[in-house]
Amino acid sequence: MPLSGNPIRSKIRAATDNAVTGLAILATLLVIAPLLAIFGYLIYKGASSVNLDFFTKIPKPVGEEGGGMANAIVGSAVLLALGTIIGVPVGIGGGIYLAEFGRGTKLANAVRFTADVLNGVPSIVMGMAAYALLVGPQVSWLPFLGHFSAFAGGVALGIMMIPTVCRTTEEMLLMVPHAVREAALGLGVPNWRSVLSITVKTASPGIITGCMLAFARVAGETAPLIFTALGNEYWSLDLNQPIAALPLQIYKYALSPYDEWHRLAWAGALVLIVLIVLSVSLVRYVTSRGVLKGAS
Repeated sequence: MPLSGNPIRSKIRAATDNAVTGLAILATLLVIAPLLAIFGYLIYKGASSVNLDFFTKIPKPVGEEGGGMANAIVGSAVLLALGTIIGVPVGIGGGIYLAEFGRGTKLANAVRFTADVLNGVPSIVMGMAAYALLVGPQVSWLPFLGHFSAFAGGVALGIMMIPTVCRTTEEMLLMVPHAVREAALGLGVPNWRSVLSITVKTASPGIITGCMLAFARVAGETAPLIFTALGNEYWSLDLNQPIAALPLQIYKYALSPYDEWHRLAWAGALVLIVLIVLSVSLVRYVTSRGVLKGAS
């Protein structure tokens, strides 16, 4: 008798299928639940403090109600822009070398190992290293060294982005079928042009997703900025001076003994996570319109 005609086996298969489907749904809910719980609690604690003043005014002195974190929001944007400008090109370049030009070489193995190690280094250690390299040394002919500054904070965030972008770029490029490369080379396209115009373009959705993962990782970092950007209670867009940032402002207000500052800290945390979710969601939506294509 065919297997499909056995009613007992069919019921067992159906029950197993339903059980595994239920476990998969449960696992999905367990992954989403912490995010929903955190987001819901942030809305409960901080939504009432999010108003126009929060986005347009700087912090008020101690004892005065009101104020906002406009300078910290702009400062975070400046720091993240600097980090992206520094970290993304270096990370993508390293990933291209590992996947296309350095396969099997000792240098590539060393770069890959270094990227994996840096991915696991605590952010506070990164901040201390950035402090030792950029804030501590006094060099007269390098004006960006020797003091806290937005530039130092951007460098620290950029260094943290590099390993994630590098390893993601490598993995995405390795997914591109060799037939695509061979077709380009068969048409007489130089190898470097084939990599930039065809291989990288084909893998661009995955590379952009990796860049956004790195961006989301550093967007809420506080420890590296304590050692580099330091923070600022006033407006400052000078890259050679300390600058405010949302994580720094939230950290300072959360540790304070003032209820008004606690209220603003909750509002800042809510705005920060909303900005991160919106930016990542926007990029995922854009990249989902392109597909990593290729033939086996």
